[in-house]
Amino acid sequence: MDILTVFVAAILVNNFVLYYFLGICPFLGVSKKIDSAFSMGMAVTFVMTLTAVASWMINHWILIPFGLDYLQIVSFILVIASLVQLVEMFIRKMSPPLYQALGIYLPLITTNCAIMGLALLAALKDYNFIKTVVFGVGSGLGFTLAIVLMAGIREQLDLADVPKPLKGAGIALIVAGIMALAFSGFSGMIK
Repeated sequence: MDILTVFVAAILVNNFVLYYFLGICPFLGVSKKIDSAFSMGMAVTFVMTLTAVASWMINHWILIPFGLDYLQIVSFILVIASLVQLVEMFIRKMSPPLYQALGIYLPLITTNCAIMGLALLAALKDYNFIKTVVFGVGSGLGFTLAIVLMAGIREQLDLADVPKPLKGAGIALIVAGIMALAFSGFSGMIK
């Protein structure tokens, strides 16, 4: 599998939100406004990229050589928590309004199963370093694409005449399902 294939597959075909259904909490929680959705997507992309780099290095330089493969999950959790704390401190310092807009969802990146899924899938697929980084960037951009599309649709739905029982989470889940079906159309692109 070449690098371009890994990149396109991570964005469209194997989108973490719409294919694996990982990262649903921030996907549904922050996708009400395009601005905050894009910011969350960029934060997740940044964390996914750094997680891909750090988890690959820890896995290939420490865990595998010393026969400590069974510590992957624990070590990846520590890496993810540390990276998210750095991102949170950076955003709080550089953009207080963005920090307020993201609210509780920023620290939830730590428990975002998409980040952990990235680290575990990259190790499972045994990508080399470059493919792991490309997989991390592509996965983050795929998350960003999905959350921004969802935010755009939800902004339009605020102006639509949605039946009362479907308002809020109901229509959001229906839209997410339709988006997942639409993205499944890309599955024929890559084998």
